[in-house]
Amino acid sequence: MHSDLDRILVSSWEIQARVIELGRAISEDYANTGQLLTVGILKGSTIFMADLVRAITVPVSFDFMAVASYGQSSSSSGVVRILKDLDQTIEGRDVLLIEDIVDTGLTLNYLLETLRTRNPASLRVCVLLDKPDRRKVEVSVDYLGFEIPDEFVVGYGLDYNELYRNLADVWVLKPGVYGKKRNSESRSQNSE
Repeated sequence: MHSDLDRILVSSWEIQARVIELGRAISEDYANTGQLLTVGILKGSTIFMADLVRAITVPVSFDFMAVASYGQSSSSSGVVRILKDLDQTIEGRDVLLIEDIVDTGLTLNYLLETLRTRNPASLRVCVLLDKPDRRKVEVSVDYLGFEIPDEFVVGYGLDYNELYRNLADVWVLKPGVYGKKRNSESRSQNSE
């Protein structure tokens, strides 16, 4: 175990079991809709999205967006910038937005508002982790992996300064690593 990690919050086997359940539910909900477009939010959602799309049994394609909501500080400014937009149109399509974590809700809310203006046939959200105690803006999540406490987490795509994404489990990072003063996550961890 790395010295920066405190404990496993969600194990890899719990994640894989839940991903299969989510894939089944999504497949049932989209069984008669044609091709589903999944939109992963880079970089944190990539591992979750890769596992999830393999658990979905209906025809699926995917695209990606990258956003930044922190600028140079370690706490969210509430200002969201699109760094990489979609490569294809979503007008008239069934879209499933895939996120690693929802925290304050600011980023997810911005993304949903932005994507709704592009007139998709439907727009739903699948999130691996939810921290409801930190919510500043209410957002609707259609498919949820796990609700977690207000802890700084890494692994399974989530990072701290671009490290720990490759861990199979979701770990709690030791508070001393990101500072005693809790300022709402690192700019690179938990974009919400």
